[in-house]
Amino acid sequence: MCDNLNSDNFLSARNVAEYAYCPRLFYLMQAENQFIPSVDTEIGKIFHKDVDKPSIISPQAEKNDYDKPVTVSGLVLSSQKLGVIAVLDLAELDGLKAVPIEYRKGRPKKCRMESGGQIENTIQPWPVDLIQVGLQVIVLEEAGYIVSEAALYYGEENIKLTIPVDCNLKTEALKILDDAKKCLEGSRPLPLVNDTRCPRCSLYQICLPYEVNFNQNTDSSSSQPTKKLWPLREDGIHVVSQNEGFKIGISGLELKISDKDGKVTKKIPIINIDSLTIVGMVQISTQAIQVLTEKQIPITFISSAGRLLAVISPQYAISSLVRRSQVLQFNQPDKCLELAKALIYAKILNQRTILMRNSKNVSENIFNELLMVSKKSKDASSINELRGFEGYAASIYFKYFPDIIHSKSLATQFLDNGRKRRPPPDPVNAALSLAYSVLTRECISALLLASLEPTIGSYHVSTPGRPALALDLMEPFRPLISDSVVITCFNKNELTEGHFLKTSAGYTMTKYGLKAFFSALHRRMETEISHNVFNYKLSYRRMLILHAKMVAAWLVGDIKDLSFLITR
Repeated sequence: MCDNLNSDNFLSARNVAEYAYCPRLFYLMQAENQFIPSVDTEIGKIFHKDVDKPSIISPQAEKNDYDKPVTVSGLVLSSQKLGVIAVLDLAELDGLKAVPIEYRKGRPKKCRMESGGQIENTIQPWPVDLIQVGLQVIVLEEAGYIVSEAALYYGEENIKLTIPVDCNLKTEALKILDDAKKCLEGSRPLPLVNDTRCPRCSLYQICLPYEVNFNQNTDSSSSQPTKKLWPLREDGIHVVSQNEGFKIGISGLELKISDKDGKVTKKIPIINIDSLTIVGMVQISTQAIQVLTEKQIPITFISSAGRLLAVISPQYAISSLVRRSQVLQFNQPDKCLELAKALIYAKILNQRTILMRNSKNVSENIFNELLMVSKKSKDASSINELRGFEGYAASIYFKYFPDIIHSKSLATQFLDNGRKRRPPPDPVNAALSLAYSVLTRECISALLLASLEPTIGSYHVSTPGRPALALDLMEPFRPLISDSVVITCFNKNELTEGHFLKTSAGYTMTKYGLKAFFSALHRRMETEISHNVFNYKLSYRRMLILHAKMVAAWLVGDIKDLSFLITR
């Protein structure tokens, strides 16, 4: 368990112990206050349920200074001298004598040792556990207690190991503490290389050991990349509510959706929800907003015309190192240009791929022209020059985009209007605008998970209320996700002209059109695609999260070069 009580300059004894396991893990938890729950940590919470509750100390017991033996749970002690704070699961106190007892949900270390010419199986504490117990002993002794032994209880096998307190135990703990303090004075350590323990670590998705080591050109050739980097909540539901007059509330542990007459039309367990998107005039209660944000579920508001209005984001764990690096790096024009060139290069190549896949009438010269522009974008000397290349590629792309749409009527309308947003003058433009709005929301969520600030970007100008970095991140994914969904919907007749209404504010989708659109979008976001650099498959939604975290790693110096998703 992670007792992150690292207020002021105090180090958590538990975090210091993790330094012996992985310096990078220690740095993420202690310096950046990063913590992500996993199956193991949740089971650990249940296992620690009783011992995590601080004991009630009566005034009389405090006055008598434990003149009778007593067992205290959740005992918190700190050392001003060492700058360490420790939370003891249990402490058996008998006057001035103390025995700290640390609980572990797992099993002890099993070894084979030779004794008297025979091989015997033995059990031992894990080194990390000994470091933590050693620090607890030191803090107890500084508080005036006499500690001659400690104990480790491993719940999986119901084994309690007695640990004799000697100089070696305390010396090793102090050495690790000193090394951990020196670690905090430097930059974020690199990940472990080819370590089999990494996939079980709850911070794997922030650490990115395979990706960072791959980029650092370390010896990772024998490492097989994990196919699913973020296995938690894979089957989560992305709820979309677009029926005008409907109301969203909370009923126990379920999200409740009611129609205009107050009749409940659907109940969805909150634990199954990954996100909520509200389109148009749909009401949501403050209780529902509070519960959803507490459960780390973002809420997005989109207008009937497809414009992104607002995103209510949960308070994810924020790394001050990442945020500070983002501000400092994006104040440097060269760093902004470096990120922008990687984004636009991938975007132009992906636009070229969409035309090659779907168009039968575009000449080879056009594909060659886009390829040439993508190469020129890599050598742009300024953001303005890069915008020129992007604009030229976009003009070619949308000039031939109508050729992809099978419906002659819709293709003609889009050809006459070109790409226009406000107001969308035809169904294709309306569908594209909605698709880009939803993709912006996905990018905002991905950036927040990566501890990045969505409003501070590199390519798009940062203005009040504009998610500039989200707009940056979505550039390579516009053709692959948004444009692809629109093309599929129209060409498979999932969307037709009958699914749109022409209003004074431009074209908008009917509720049936919205239902068809979001169904197609969900399928696309869950489609797995191979990464062109790391050679493993992830869904498009998890690709967004991966690339957001790669940007964060690049900003803090973990990786040298950025490579965004490019498909063939």
